[in-house]
Amino acid sequence: MHGIIFAELQKYVDTKHGRGTWNQLLKKAGLENKVYLPIKEYPDTEVVGLVGAASSIVGLPVAEVLEDFGEFIAPALMKMFGHLLLPEWKTIDVIDNTEGTVHSVVRAKNPGAKPPELQTVRRSYDEVVLIYASPRKMCALAIGIGKGLGDYFHENITAIQTMCIHKGAPKCEIVFRKIR
Repeated sequence: MHGIIFAELQKYVDTKHGRGTWNQLLKKAGLENKVYLPIKEYPDTEVVGLVGAASSIVGLPVAEVLEDFGEFIAPALMKMFGHLLLPEWKTIDVIDNTEGTVHSVVRAKNPGAKPPELQTVRRSYDEVVLIYASPRKMCALAIGIGKGLGDYFHENITAIQTMCIHKGAPKCEIVFRKIR
């Protein structure tokens, strides 16, 4: 997992749950004294451990923590990668084009980076189906990012998961729809 995710996770837990929570997470996940640099890659098991620790500390299911974290990081992702997007794009457009813009650039600039490979099916101007298949199984993070993009663009976005790898499906399908 890319170090920027760890840096944003630290900001998230400190903002949402108070300073010092990050150190609690590190300790609970068995990663005491670990420092994450935004420009490096780290084992996926470490982010999974930290999210699991966060779930246990705040008393919420892992999926809820991931979704909330996704909503939280959307503005930071737009700040980092917004220059890759067309100025007229809004939430549904960004979701539809993430693989071809952001993820392809991340892979080219950071050979060790492994963002999920996304596929989309654009159903209409206001709706896109995101097909998520990743060994990380963090579909809830994708849902949160989609909702966070909606907040960023001041749009009302719904996310309905029609298939999920956590329920035995081979992939996740998430329908993002702009509500007018």
